[in-house]
Amino acid sequence: MRILIIEDDKGISQVLKRGLEAHSHQIVIAARGEEGLDLATDETIELVLLDISLPGLNGHQVLEQLRARRPRMPVIMLTARDDLKNKIAALHAGADDYLTKPFAFEELLARIQAVMRRFDQPESARLQAGTLQLDLLAQRAWRNDNLIALSKREFALLEYFMRHPQQVLSREQILLGIWGYDFDTASNIVDVYVRQLRNKIDEPNQPSLIATVR
Repeated sequence: MRILIIEDDKGISQVLKRGLEAHSHQIVIAARGEEGLDLATDETIELVLLDISLPGLNGHQVLEQLRARRPRMPVIMLTARDDLKNKIAALHAGADDYLTKPFAFEELLARIQAVMRRFDQPESARLQAGTLQLDLLAQRAWRNDNLIALSKREFALLEYFMRHPQQVLSREQILLGIWGYDFDTASNIVDVYVRQLRNKIDEPNQPSLIATVR
């Protein structure tokens, strides 16, 4: 596998390079965010190990721009920042995993294998409706290869709709399927979430993917 390491600490990047090459991986190294972003757009790159504290573009900025260019690229963040805020920010930005330095090399190998298993999933783990795609294991959505940021509840609702194509679903059915029996059926929560989904998945001047039948 061809792996890109974006890391400004030469000592760390060389240790990772030697270890990964010993496991038959091909390694490319970038020391700056801009350089790493350019290299990551190369279709031969299959995984990115990305540090947060980089000169130029920082790791979060690199990840944000990379997701816009290659939304399906597996990315593992490698950083000395162990606080919860940075972990959450990295995962929200689209990181597939987060590893805090220092770490055991065996743990890195295990994380790489776990991430790649999610991306090597069978087609049955994906749903598609026209240009809209759902990756059920990675919990990601795309339309026209553009990554769509969804909350867990929004993702669950969109998955529910895509598993019932061309069907008229009542609010009660949706409440039962997504929120369970105990949710107040008089609530407008379904309408609120449907509106949020439309704002995120619909394209300008195009019919909505979710139709309301009255």
